[in-house]
Amino acid sequence: MGSTAVLTCTVTLDPAFGIAPVDPRLFGSFVEHMGRCVYGGVFEPGHAEADTDGLRADVLKLVRELGITVARYPGGNFVSGYRWEDGVGPVADRPRRLDLAWRSVETNAFGLNEFMTWAQRAAVEPMMAVNLGTRGIQEACDLLEYANHPGGTYWSDLRRSHGVADPYGIKLWCLGNEMDGPWQVGHKSADAYGALAAETAKAMRQVDPSIKLVACGSSNDRMPTFGAWEATVLDHTFDHVDYISLHAYFEKHEDDRASFLASGLAMDRFIDGVVATADHVAAKKRSRKKLQLSFDEWNIWYESRFAGYTNLEWAEAPRLIEDEYTVEDAVVVGSLLMSLLRHADRVGVACLAQLVNIIAPIRAESDRPAWRQTIFHPFALTARYARGTVLRAEPRTPSYDTARHGDVPVADVVATHDPETGQLTVLALNRSETEPVNLTAQLRALPGLRVVEHVVLGGDSAELLHTNNAEDPDRVQPRTSTEHTLTDGELTAALPPVSWTMLRLAPTA
Repeated sequence: MGSTAVLTCTVTLDPAFGIAPVDPRLFGSFVEHMGRCVYGGVFEPGHAEADTDGLRADVLKLVRELGITVARYPGGNFVSGYRWEDGVGPVADRPRRLDLAWRSVETNAFGLNEFMTWAQRAAVEPMMAVNLGTRGIQEACDLLEYANHPGGTYWSDLRRSHGVADPYGIKLWCLGNEMDGPWQVGHKSADAYGALAAETAKAMRQVDPSIKLVACGSSNDRMPTFGAWEATVLDHTFDHVDYISLHAYFEKHEDDRASFLASGLAMDRFIDGVVATADHVAAKKRSRKKLQLSFDEWNIWYESRFAGYTNLEWAEAPRLIEDEYTVEDAVVVGSLLMSLLRHADRVGVACLAQLVNIIAPIRAESDRPAWRQTIFHPFALTARYARGTVLRAEPRTPSYDTARHGDVPVADVVATHDPETGQLTVLALNRSETEPVNLTAQLRALPGLRVVEHVVLGGDSAELLHTNNAEDPDRVQPRTSTEHTLTDGELTAALPPVSWTMLRLAPTA
């Protein structure tokens, strides 16, 4: 990457060549009973910004600005030891329990009905997880009946007695969480989990045939059972589920920025591997079904700094993995969003984990308003403007060598086109640490456009480690750029070193 030659990236964008429509569920997030995500995050009675239900209005405002469409709840590892019944009914009657996943004391002051109130105010779709660690088929069906059945049965009438007359109609349900992980309470083999998930799915569909179900895939692609786990689980569940899950967290190791900036390629490989396995199972079963993927945990997490849950002291809502994100982290998050969009034909759900405080785009403290972390910005921009159809893009650009990923393209481009509005959104990444990239996009198949917005994150080596924090919550924000031209159907733009860029174009008329 130290060459004196001008680095370039060329791409042709044509609405005749689309990958798939952008599913709004790609812009989901995750609310787990872990650390201060719920207590001290979305829910903090007594805070100056709390409403009458104890929900923080400042957090809700930022959640709506972030643009999330789905919120997965209540876990995560937490769900594998959770009794959902503890979190409904009069708060004064709810038991305090030990949460084995995060060695926390769970007060149960916040449960299903509080979460649904929050989700409605945040204008997000709930994605519920059921406990297949310490519980099973009956408890999953009981929860579904409580949530979705209109009335006239024990569990639906119990919901009504708790002040919720109408069913919630929750459509997305996760069949457990990370059941391949030895750390998981109730960890199971692929055969045992697959058999249980299949029977649970069949029973839940008897309660409500309209639901969509997610089977647990591998916790990450470094698991020794990766691939074999998916194949075995899908042998059991393929005909009974709509999605299989993927989880992945990324971090910079030592000073290897070059590999860190290529994290999106690792996400691409993970997705491609799971798609290949799912399609292999479909071929074995002679099925035309194209199973969808739910990438329902993804983010940057500096896991190497975490002492591990076995070293935690018992506490109520302790501070856990409240990573403070830098500009370069925001650039990588932008690139991961590009990878998800590139696979819009198979990834139907994705959840940035988590939403508040825990490795999150939003931070909150008890003595001040909530604020945006650096990674908030690429997510909010992409969720707001990546609409319509993802266009097939094959950028031509030089490459460079990395320790972790081998040969990597210097630049990347993803674009979406909304046929209803005519708007085109171009997302671009420059991984070079030293050189700008000259982007040229041929748009002759999209005449009559003008650039209405051009924003950049990164691009200044002196600022790459800057963060937003309680003392300076707005230090890092996307900056407006004018370094672009659009002439005779050719868009050119300068991509600064280590940067994520969004160019938004709209019809001139």
